[in-house]
Amino acid sequence: MSKPVEGAAGGKIGPSEPTPPGSPGASRDASPRPAEAPSRSQGPRDPKASSIDEASLERSVILRGLATKTEVEACRGLKAKNADRGLLEIMVAANVLTKNQAQRLLRELGEEPGKLEIPGYQIIQKLGKGSMGVVYKARQTSVDRIVAVKVLLDSLSQNREFVTRFQREAKIAAKLSHNNIVNAIDAGQAGPYQYFVMEYVEGVTIKDLLDKGKVYGEREAVEIVIKIADALKHAHQRGLIHRDIKPENIIVTKEGGVKLADLGLARPTSDEKWAQAEKGLAIGTPYYISPEQVRGDVDVDIRADIYGLGATLYHMVTGRVPYPGETPAEVMKKHADPNVQLVPPDHINTQLSSGLGEVVEMMMAKDRTKRYQKPDDVILDLNCLLAGETPMIATQKTEALAALAEGDSGAEAEGLDLVTESEKEEMASIVNMRSNIIAILSILLAISAVTNLLMLLAALQSR
Repeated sequence: MSKPVEGAAGGKIGPSEPTPPGSPGASRDASPRPAEAPSRSQGPRDPKASSIDEASLERSVILRGLATKTEVEACRGLKAKNADRGLLEIMVAANVLTKNQAQRLLRELGEEPGKLEIPGYQIIQKLGKGSMGVVYKARQTSVDRIVAVKVLLDSLSQNREFVTRFQREAKIAAKLSHNNIVNAIDAGQAGPYQYFVMEYVEGVTIKDLLDKGKVYGEREAVEIVIKIADALKHAHQRGLIHRDIKPENIIVTKEGGVKLADLGLARPTSDEKWAQAEKGLAIGTPYYISPEQVRGDVDVDIRADIYGLGATLYHMVTGRVPYPGETPAEVMKKHADPNVQLVPPDHINTQLSSGLGEVVEMMMAKDRTKRYQKPDDVILDLNCLLAGETPMIATQKTEALAALAEGDSGAEAEGLDLVTESEKEEMASIVNMRSNIIAILSILLAISAVTNLLMLLAALQSR
């Protein structure tokens, strides 16, 4: 469950993406420390330190900028020589982490669900942890069904702003009810705990599969993206934007269903006060964020979600993000810079159709007036691809612009560069209309000529 944190661009970025060495979030020295064996006289050992999930520990340490990937790997090597000690202990002994940092990580990663009591719900196990909350698998005792319970972190529960954000997420989720969205069930407070109950979805995220090296075939990817576009249509009809569409927030169930998750960044498009409060903040996840979100524009709308979905589709079918970079700031700058061109996905994966390339490019147009304007349009073109046809909207636009680019030269072409995109499209439609009228007139003239010839032959025969 992602929520914005302070990012390299001075705004907010999703914390789920790695902070590369040398970025503002990784201010520590990136060079590895000497690989010294930890001393055995470090004091009494904490048995919990050896029981935590070390993969989660590694991710957490790197994401927080507490250590570099090189340092973590060096500590992992030391652990291989000291098998009786946990990785966290090794990091402290090697001075990669301080004792205070280790204790905090231990508390957060080693939380025991048995300590949590929410009336009506039996906590079964911890599923994961985000920047704002911990998610547990639980049983709703009144109807005997499995659910997911998200609980606001203890460290944030005393902060009114975070409590308000958490409650707002639950209220926004309650406005949505769709087969392709993780649905809300309940929310409330139990003692010191703010909680939010959701539908339990058993499956894997698109990110999980991409991380394992999966590259989606065109048809499979399109079928998934159509379902998410339909979920966005549902949200759009209710005046909501998600603002964090990415592979991590798309779940594929064991039955083959598709679910859009995490409404932590969603907001109503009509809430001007909320929009003004976030003015200038780059809210989203760097690899999939739209240019207008990078700029912190106030009037962000559904087209930002279409961009994020396009970036996700790009990653799915190519196995790489649209704009790679060493830091979040570098990645976001590429999204927003009109001079940085997107490499078409069908140029990277030559098994893809040019039609899919056209759809992705239109979904990810940096000028949002040139993007698909609503999810219905995206769904129309994606269904064309499934039917083996060229996309109606993307192809028509591509052909119209190509014809305009080739039709004029010299001073006329220079003048054309000064008109807007909508004016170009209007000019193209006028040209097409005139061509149609000329064609119809030509047919009528031909019919008239043939008729006159027949009448003349008939007159000659009658003589």
